[in-house]
Amino acid sequence: MQFHIDTMTCFGCARSVTKAIQSVDPAAVVKADPENRKIEVETSAGRADIESVLADAGYPASREAA
Repeated sequence: MQFHIDTMTCFGCARSVTKAIQSVDPAAVVKADPENRKIEVETSAGRADIESVLADAGYPASREAA
């Protein structure tokens, strides 16, 4: 699944986003692109769970068109 995160502006943010997602699914694979403020996530967790944990971490996400 893909997300757009307006508040992810650097690789430090990308690390925080990855850590938040992996708190829900430790096996999740996160590919972050801070320059374009996008992430791609391979996870067994549901989209709502990922969106919730990102919002809680201060990185609200919007759905990215595939």
